[in-house]
Amino acid sequence: MQPAALDAAILEKLISAAVAAPSMHNTQPWRYRLNPDTVALEVRAAPERGLRYTDPMGRGLSVSAGAAVFNLRVAVAHFGWEPVVRLLPHRSQPDLLATVGLGASPRDGTGTHDDPHPGPYDGPHDAPHVAPGSYDGPRPGPQRGLYDGLYDAIWRRHSSRAPFSGRRLPARVLCELTEAARANGATLRLAAPGETSRLLRLTAEAERRTCGDPRRRAESRDWVRDTGPYGIPPAALGPRDATGRLPMRDYLGQGPDGRRDGHPPAAVFESRPAIAVLSTAQDRRTDWLRAGQALEHVLLLATSYGVRASLLHQALEWPDLRWSLSDAHRTPGHVQMLIRLGYGPVGPATPRGEAAGALDGGGPAT
Repeated sequence: MQPAALDAAILEKLISAAVAAPSMHNTQPWRYRLNPDTVALEVRAAPERGLRYTDPMGRGLSVSAGAAVFNLRVAVAHFGWEPVVRLLPHRSQPDLLATVGLGASPRDGTGTHDDPHPGPYDGPHDAPHVAPGSYDGPRPGPQRGLYDGLYDAIWRRHSSRAPFSGRRLPARVLCELTEAARANGATLRLAAPGETSRLLRLTAEAERRTCGDPRRRAESRDWVRDTGPYGIPPAALGPRDATGRLPMRDYLGQGPDGRRDGHPPAAVFESRPAIAVLSTAQDRRTDWLRAGQALEHVLLLATSYGVRASLLHQALEWPDLRWSLSDAHRTPGHVQMLIRLGYGPVGPATPRGEAAGALDGGGPAT
């Protein structure tokens, strides 16, 4: 496949794909720039849209940016280039989280790769690193290239905070999701029933703490918005579990008068939720960015199979609870996300900023 010529229209599509990535509270904490010298897309943090109280260390921001990096990789490959990723390429620019270069593609028309290592390799230090594509795991099978079918899934992926059915995920799908995470340097495992109960108890404790923290509660409510390109519309919040088994995030909390206005009616959720645990071996900024890429790969692949997902991030926002999630006897490494998977209604779309608004100067001429 011959790569397309990079013009303003293609650049807009690349940025639109990146902007479609998930982010905490849909803050979209990123900006992009095309470096005219290297012809690489820069992914930069937008700390003004960070969550000061919920995410003070910026781990969630980095995971969100990593998801955007993966969408860029998919879009770059879709238009015929080989994505070349560097994470944290310049220590002097801490806001520059990653670059995605447009390499000459060795791909054929089926989307397979000649390079046995198409992924960002993270070396032994928290330092810049580069490799073509994006993983240091095994190659995808010949029937399905690393990015096959994922570009269309970018536009169909939405978080579903509604109840799922009791239908179990096929073992083949779970295996592919696990391989997708491993392809990006992370680990994904489906929690057993007893482990699921423990994870949900920790998530419920995090919800209780957040509801009792005025600053975090106000920050969460501030990102529930009826209009504008950022935040979560009330219609996308989803119901609470009437049985109390699944501690879905309560974005609004109780009002000053103790009432719960604006919440959809409670509903009965699945009795045996499927909770997948996404982990990395270490816990550096590069690992957070890698986890975001693994997360988005899993979500896009799940979308391509008609599997819905929502994220249970609450316990990761409290250091002691996050440590408890990473129980060495059950989950080696550092937990980066809990993913609820299943079959159910498609989640409603949430707004996104325009590509032009997310792109700083330096683009190609029209």
